[in-house]
Amino acid sequence: MKAVRFHAHGDGSVLRYEEAPDPVPAAGAALVRVRACALNHLDLWQRRGIERVRIPFPHISGADVAGELVDPGSSGIAPGTRVMLQPGISCGRCEACLAGRDNECPSYDVLGYQSAGGYAELVTVPAANVIPVDDTVDFVEAAAFPLTFLTAWHMLVTRARLAAGEDVLVLAGGSGVGQAAIQIAKLHGARVIATAGSEEKMDRARAIGADAVLNHHADDLPKRVRELTAGHGVQVVVEHVGQATWDRSVKCLARGGRLVTCGATTGHGAQIDLRFLFGRQLSLLGSYMGAKGELLTAARLFAAGRLRPIIDRVYPLRDAAAAQERLETAGQFGKIVLTVE
Repeated sequence: MKAVRFHAHGDGSVLRYEEAPDPVPAAGAALVRVRACALNHLDLWQRRGIERVRIPFPHISGADVAGELVDPGSSGIAPGTRVMLQPGISCGRCEACLAGRDNECPSYDVLGYQSAGGYAELVTVPAANVIPVDDTVDFVEAAAFPLTFLTAWHMLVTRARLAAGEDVLVLAGGSGVGQAAIQIAKLHGARVIATAGSEEKMDRARAIGADAVLNHHADDLPKRVRELTAGHGVQVVVEHVGQATWDRSVKCLARGGRLVTCGATTGHGAQIDLRFLFGRQLSLLGSYMGAKGELLTAARLFAAGRLRPIIDRVYPLRDAAAAQERLETAGQFGKIVLTVE
């Protein structure tokens, strides 16, 4: 099969479009012909190298996949069915998995992290990770949906327990998680304040439901947020940018507010005045991926047209380096997707 692999860490030049062995499914696992694979920042971190993490070489990245089922394994789904894949891989046997909290599994992995992912013509996954999609669903949109909408759903609904009528601040509304969080928050009856880095991105954030949009480069976020919330601040902050925005994000919270974070794109160093934390009775919540049951719930809303991933650009698989460069320079609004002929 054709695949994009890297044999050593480095910049985009290490990505090679080349022949690779066809994957052989383990007993009961499924084999999928990839039609589209969406990019995530994890792809960049893997390629550059992650501290204290060994990536198997040569490596195929790609956690967000849609395609056609070649071998259903033990899934019970007919070959040829159009599917998208749950990106989280778990053992299925531990206490967390059996309780429906598979993202807390001690052996939890993400497709394309330690395993071979979707930058290829074929990929194999556990049968439990196969999710059928309607024949009318576009492969590009199906690939752009799972990871970011699962992540944003787990952040807002499960961890932050968002309630109707609350104010939510979504950092980087043009990112994959950001555009998903805006839509999910609006679906649950929240008032959404988003941030973006340009007028064009600010307009696009409004177009997908943000009630107000601030420029995270030019605006004094805590001051502007308090102006928009009658001096109170927001009940929930969706934070995934990290060090560059952390202090301002905390200061945007109302008394009793919750900040939920799933990433540290700009760095993992963060500080907080503990007096501010306990004096205002704030909650800081970590969030990682989400359970398969949450993705199935969100997927039903996707099928009904109530949630829809925003597509920035589409590239052929062979141009994966150019696609990663666009993600690396933060030029996108929404998801960047690779297509496989």
